[in-house]
Amino acid sequence: MSEGTMQRRAQRDQRDRDERVKRLHRVLVCAAAVPVMLVAAGCSSDSGSDDGKEKTSGASASASASPSPTVRAAAFRTLPEPCEVLSKKTLEDLAPKAKSGKEGTSDDVSARANCSWSSLDNNGVKGSQFRWLNVSLLRFESDVTRGAGDKLAREYYDKQVRDAKAAEGAKGVASEPVTGTGDEATAVRYELKKKEGTFKQQTVVARVENVVVTLDYNGAGLAGDKTPSADDLMKDAKAAAKEAVAAVTEANGPSGSKAPSKAPSGSASGEPSKSSSKAPSKSASKASSKSSGKS
Repeated sequence: MSEGTMQRRAQRDQRDRDERVKRLHRVLVCAAAVPVMLVAAGCSSDSGSDDGKEKTSGASASASASPSPTVRAAAFRTLPEPCEVLSKKTLEDLAPKAKSGKEGTSDDVSARANCSWSSLDNNGVKGSQFRWLNVSLLRFESDVTRGAGDKLAREYYDKQVRDAKAAEGAKGVASEPVTGTGDEATAVRYELKKKEGTFKQQTVVARVENVVVTLDYNGAGLAGDKTPSADDLMKDAKAAAKEAVAAVTEANGPSGSKAPSKAPSGSASGEPSKSSSKAPSKSASKASSKSSGKS
């Protein structure tokens, strides 16, 4: 091999070695750069994750801070004993021959109750005087979906007045507002003619806060006795209704039995369930119609 050929081969080998050194240098530089890039990417990913967590926690805090629905709590939490809402003197005047009151059945006496008295004063051959008295009490619970108790009571009060005016067989229906009895009161009068005689019906519907009081009072002269005065019966009915309303207020007096001014969503504590406010809308009118047939 000539000297020139050997020299060219040596130069070519040197170039190959230099090229390998350069490639190795580039590989090492890239390998060193990869961890830096990964670390940077990792930091960027963590930062985004934290932002998401902060946004999520912020949304949760905002949701939890939203106020829950509230409704004004019902003022009255209970009802008095229905057979004790009228004084002994009042009962002697309105139903003198009634031995005692008959309390109606109720699944919740703190929400609905009623008591009735039946009196027959037999005057022998002169006939007899019949009186029937009934007091119904209905208390409404505040409910976040249906409204405040006094609002529900007002609606029921209006319906009771309408039902009284629309009583089956009623003749000469007349109504008038009653003052000084609860927050609002209406008196309805009419006649019911039966084979036993003419019954004079007086119905007083009153509302005080979230309680509705319906007082039915009717009288008749039987077996030839004279028909009682509707004016006298109405005067007695109004006085008795006022007394019954006062009994409701007294049962929820300043001793602390009134509810607070605000109640949380749902029903106010200490109040009956929603079913208690769904009383039969024609209870009073049915009772008065039924009683009118008694002799």
